[in-house]
Amino acid sequence: MDFALSEEQTAIFDMAHAFGQEHIAPHARQWEADGTIPKALWPELAALGFGGLYVSEESGGSGLSRLDATLVFEALSMACPSVAAFLSIHNMCAKMIDSFGSDALKSAWLPRVLTMETVLSYCLTEPGSGSDAAALKTRAQKTNEGYRLTGTKAFISGGGYSDAYVVMCRTGEDGPRGISTVIVEDGADGLSFGGLEDKMGWRSQPTAQVQFDNCLTALENRIGDEGAGFKYAMAGLDGGRLNIAACSLGAAQSGLDATLRYMAERQAFGKSIDQFQALQFRLADMEIELQAARTFLRQAAWKLDTGAPDATKFCAMAKKFVTEAGSRVVDQCLQLHGGYGYLADYGIEKLVRDLRVHQILEGTNEIMRLIVARQMLAR
Repeated sequence: MDFALSEEQTAIFDMAHAFGQEHIAPHARQWEADGTIPKALWPELAALGFGGLYVSEESGGSGLSRLDATLVFEALSMACPSVAAFLSIHNMCAKMIDSFGSDALKSAWLPRVLTMETVLSYCLTEPGSGSDAAALKTRAQKTNEGYRLTGTKAFISGGGYSDAYVVMCRTGEDGPRGISTVIVEDGADGLSFGGLEDKMGWRSQPTAQVQFDNCLTALENRIGDEGAGFKYAMAGLDGGRLNIAACSLGAAQSGLDATLRYMAERQAFGKSIDQFQALQFRLADMEIELQAARTFLRQAAWKLDTGAPDATKFCAMAKKFVTEAGSRVVDQCLQLHGGYGYLADYGIEKLVRDLRVHQILEGTNEIMRLIVARQMLAR
């Protein structure tokens, strides 16, 4: 058993980290204030191979493992977890096209997706179906022209911003077996968007409802088989849960690093506050928690890469553990900064806000517990 990263994996992490610190971190606060991420950023990330991290090399992607991908998201989230998480969503969609799409669909879409000329959003959640995703109501009626979609998707990262939407919709009976997945291009007839959501965190990501009013997309834009869309959507979530955990990990690590620097400089009662044993114990607790989280995350990624039968359980456990650990750590970082931690200038309060949603999306942490418990009882 070897816990060390290979030279190649270290190089992947270092490349992502260097890009994030140079091209994302200096602008993160301004992008948050603007409520958007400049689209010019995405082709720059795609030039590093980050537009199709685990899209197969045969399809033009980077062909990285899930473990490799967690390193990318951990490194990028040290600059801004909101930007890193948005890239994760695009990659989840790209992988669905590569894994389940026809050769014709892949040829039509992947070249632009991999260069991030086409940025993708994932549309599963609806106003009335969150954790109970299989209860979705958006319907796609098959016609001679193509699929006509009617319904609304909620909390969509990139709503009104992305170039295309990977949409889970009902083409058949109630329940998961009646769900298919189609791609709807921006500008399609009948496609519109709600107003931008005013969110606690992830404020640089435009988030809005995506609305379909007899919206037309070509039959050729269906991903895989009709009726298999829910299976495809769930297949993407194991990796998505690892990615969002990695975003929590990287952001929390950056918060801890900033806190160490602050405490070395901040003076109280005649010495720097990192010399007080009570505060040293807090630092030690945070370091222990992050190291445990990192090891757990990488074990889960290894299980997913090797096709272990309990991979889904481990992805759920890691997502729950790491996202909660990340939030606890950044909350302590804010406390150790005192009043300055509450100010935007120090960047800590942004981490607290950004990481909170990680316990909700990609399956709530309550659903993660449910997945784990069901697999335990099934044994």
